Amino acid sequence: MDKKTRRVLIASLVGSSIEWFDYFLYGTMAALVFNQIFFVSDDPTLGLIIAYASFALSFFIRPFGGIIFSHIGDRIGRKKTLVITLSLMGASTFAMGLLPTYQAIGVAAPILLITLRLIQGLGIGGEWGGALLLATEYAPPEKRGFFGSIPQMGVTIGMVMGTLALWIMNLLPEDSFMTWGWRVPFILSALLVVFGLWIRKGIDETPEFQAVKNSGEIPKIPLVETLRYHWREVLITIGAKVVETAPFYIFSTFIVSYATTNLNFSRSATLGAVMIATVVTTILIPIMGALSDRIGRKKMYVAGTLAMMAYAFPYFWLLHQGSVTLLVIATVIGLGIIWAPITAVLGTMFSEIFDAKVRYTGVSLGYQIGAAIAGGTAPLVATALLATFDNSYVPVSIYIIFTALISLLSICSIKAQAPQRAPQPAF
Repeated sequence: MDKKTRRVLIASLVGSSIEWFDYFLYGTMAALVFNQIFFVSDDPTLGLIIAYASFALSFFIRPFGGIIFSHIGDRIGRKKTLVITLSLMGASTFAMGLLPTYQAIGVAAPILLITLRLIQGLGIGGEWGGALLLATEYAPPEKRGFFGSIPQMGVTIGMVMGTLALWIMNLLPEDSFMTWGWRVPFILSALLVVFGLWIRKGIDETPEFQAVKNSGEIPKIPLVETLRYHWREVLITIGAKVVETAPFYIFSTFIVSYATTNLNFSRSATLGAVMIATVVTTILIPIMGALSDRIGRKKMYVAGTLAMMAYAFPYFWLLHQGSVTLLVIATVIGLGIIWAPITAVLGTMFSEIFDAKVRYTGVSLGYQIGAAIAGGTAPLVATALLATFDNSYVPVSIYIIFTALISLLSICSIKAQAPQRAPQPAF
């Protein structure tokens, strides 16, 4: 691997990690802090649901971010778009750390917080597709799975950084943490953004986009061409995204409130379990990506999805044993091992079923709509199911299985609907 390619992979990974660090801070804070200082309610469950609703809201703005920035990415280029998305995310996250609380300015506080959250959603909506294509469009055909898995590592690296930051801040006395400790990770994220922009400044445009540009085939309105000629592929990516995103937010975000509130685990133990699991999956993602270059993306994805279905009930059974050790084991199996092959191959599969001239738009649209439908709503749906069914985890397990079934149906359509759109796709 030459120096130029290595810098491209680092740029893809670093930017993605920073974006997701910013994004996950909000998700965890919604469960621990924001329901008390921004979304204040006499009913703690209602306050938590409202906080999770604000978490889910940004997922519905993500497709718009995907449309806006993928238009720029398919018209102007991947590199310039990624600089814009990273700047947008960084500025909104930094501003969150400076916001006054509900106790200070009343209803204006949650309104401002939600506004910044929506800006975050716009940024992440355009970031993922660009980071993915930056890696895969530089990749040799025989290593596309490995290259495509690198930006996926950014999701878990960002989560590890966010969880670690919160774990450190959680060592503070409760009053200090609730007053100013929670703000520190948001404010310090500005330093990470500056580093990410510096890395991305030194890379060139991807060879595949440059080839499209030189051929004069850049579409005037990529969204229109995508929906006109590639709507089947968009539907496939939406469905395939469901099992990758809904269980992920159950294992990483919902568990924080469920384990601490319903099962009486400490906040430190729960955050520690999530952090250990994310380290495991970060290590496994590139291994799974490289493996998909040998045995095929589809086989890896289907195996992970079937394992997710089988694990839906055992996961909660392990949690209910009341053991911190089993809490860690349960989280590592679900988030660290079973989820890894699904997310490792997802982006590469998506990139291989769209033509280069609309690839940014196609992968972003499918990915972000799928995330909006199944990702941001997952903690909200799980919390509502618990409230409706007397805190029984059975409906939540069934929900996980349902998301897997949707994705299995979608992935079975890939070969029939989108064969061989890219050189040597390893389906």
